[in-house]
Amino acid sequence: MGRRPARCQRYCKNKPYIKSRYLRGVPEPKIAIFDVGKKQQPTDDFPLCVHLVCGEKQQLSAECLEAGRIVINKYIVKMAGKDCFHMRVRCHPYHVIRMNKMLSCAGADRLSSGMRHSFGKPTYIAARVKIGQIIYSVRGKNNIQADVIEALRRASYKFAGRQHIVASKKWGFTDLSKDEYVKLRDQDRLKDRGTHVTIKSGHGAFEGDDIVSRWSK
Repeated sequence: MGRRPARCQRYCKNKPYIKSRYLRGVPEPKIAIFDVGKKQQPTDDFPLCVHLVCGEKQQLSAECLEAGRIVINKYIVKMAGKDCFHMRVRCHPYHVIRMNKMLSCAGADRLSSGMRHSFGKPTYIAARVKIGQIIYSVRGKNNIQADVIEALRRASYKFAGRQHIVASKKWGFTDLSKDEYVKLRDQDRLKDRGTHVTIKSGHGAFEGDDIVSRWSK
């Protein structure tokens, strides 16, 4: 029996049905990698940030999230190279989808129970997203913005509903605008944390630095 179309599980109905000690036998989600590309690249090197934003309240299966991730990764690697971007999947599949599997072959009426005990069995996992929630975020160099937008456009065809591509005014994955980032960087008030930065307050040693220096002695 093949998978049912997305319209059967697209809408968010009732409460989330999550994997727990009361719900066992749930298959693993198809998406296992949530960060792709140069994950350890310093924040200074990737000022560009583009998001794929969901325009509806719906459920996205782990299969379509993995398909979109593959599309983005392949296109940017082909057009710009593998060392000039970092992509992050921003929604996590946790909602368990059930299916009442029924036989449709000849003589199935003597084997299948129809709608009796039709609660269904766990089949796959989906993520619940709201209006305005980010699905994918890509940071990279400024010269690949057109390639990133095209990759996100192609990935949007893997989902039902409406999606929007938004070029962020922030610097990379940080909470600072590009002007604020440059200003604080010139004042030497930023502490690089990999994908984001922390602002130095200027009052004594930076939090955590004194602990590191104490252990290094």
